[in-house]
Amino acid sequence: MKVYGLTGSIGMGKSAVASMFRREGVAVFDADAEVHRLQGPGGELLPAIEARFPGTTGPAGVDRAKLGAAVFGDAAERRALEAIVHPAVRRARAVFLRRHRSRSFVILDIPLLFETGGEKNLDGVIVVSAPAWKQRRRVLARKGMTLRKFRQIQALQLPDIEKRRRADHVIDTGTTLLSTKGQVSRLVACLSAETGR
Repeated sequence: MKVYGLTGSIGMGKSAVASMFRREGVAVFDADAEVHRLQGPGGELLPAIEARFPGTTGPAGVDRAKLGAAVFGDAAERRALEAIVHPAVRRARAVFLRRHRSRSFVILDIPLLFETGGEKNLDGVIVVSAPAWKQRRRVLARKGMTLRKFRQIQALQLPDIEKRRRADHVIDTGTTLLSTKGQVSRLVACLSAETGR
């Protein structure tokens, strides 16, 4: 089984592309969704997060605004949170890979793939990209997003131009939805042919 990474900066349309891969029958592990599950109501990480960041959890799980305020812009606090979250996500990913081991290939949807060095153990990387003006418009349309916050997030992410340079495949979401779907379908056919299935 081959394992490909799917990544892209904020506002590039990665989640939409991941859904397109799923509709093509590809198994996709969503790291963000797993984090939400682990931090949601009854999530297994709540005790550890509450112990390290008091007052950031409750019956509904992690209070994302409070936790974000506790770690945003503070590298040491962010690393402390990552030390809690990342091992649990790695365990869930291992379960996913075992469950789908009979497939010819799977995709791991990992937002900070390059930033964490996660590309090293993959068979290839798919980067989702769009023009900067479109990215900015998408992100600033999100509820609660500000230009300052957007720039802070961008500062934590590898620039899009560098992600594109390192990619094995690029999906352009700066075009129409139909065009993007076509790119995904062609890539699935290509990867299927490469893996012999």
